[in-house]
Amino acid sequence: MEAPSLFSAEDFRRRALIEREPPEADFFGDHQLNPDFSDLIVRPDLRAAAVMIAAVDYPDGASLILTKRTDRLRNHAGQIAFPGGRIDPEDSSPEAAALRETEEEIGLDRSRIDVLGRLPDYSTGSGFRITPVLGIVQPGFQLAINPDEVDAAFEVPLAFLMDPANHARGSRIWQERERFFYEMPYGDRYIWGVTAGVIRTLYERLYA
Repeated sequence: MEAPSLFSAEDFRRRALIEREPPEADFFGDHQLNPDFSDLIVRPDLRAAAVMIAAVDYPDGASLILTKRTDRLRNHAGQIAFPGGRIDPEDSSPEAAALRETEEEIGLDRSRIDVLGRLPDYSTGSGFRITPVLGIVQPGFQLAINPDEVDAAFEVPLAFLMDPANHARGSRIWQERERFFYEMPYGDRYIWGVTAGVIRTLYERLYA
């Protein structure tokens, strides 16, 4: 049988289903580039959240669905993000939360998403412990953007996001100290911070 091509949805599935050694506890997160902020980022009171990393299965290579959050949101306003949000008490699992939030934010019916598994949790400086959920979507879907949460939804080729040459390190001054983060500009879309960190985790766990 011919091996699936690199960056195809089939290869994404294969990599997602490979059993790997679990990472060290709290290994992934904003503290990786900011060890002096670890006490603010890795702590027991982080709020649980989940995001959906949905790979669209195109013949010439998969792409990932991303959104631009509205400027009116309390957390990460105006930033590029994966569909997702807080895990509610009614959610049976992080997967259920990611599917619900994806449906609520961009109108992608949960029945169209083939859930594959998860990445390790990602801790953020904004107070969240995010579970990234992996899935595959067949093309031909129609989105319905929720304007209260999302300004736009768009796709970025997996090949671009999994190329470490596109993973730059940026920094800003926060609380009078320099804070570092990944940034992955794609055209006029500035992917940075938590979302870029989760993408970097995807690269390190599945493609490095």
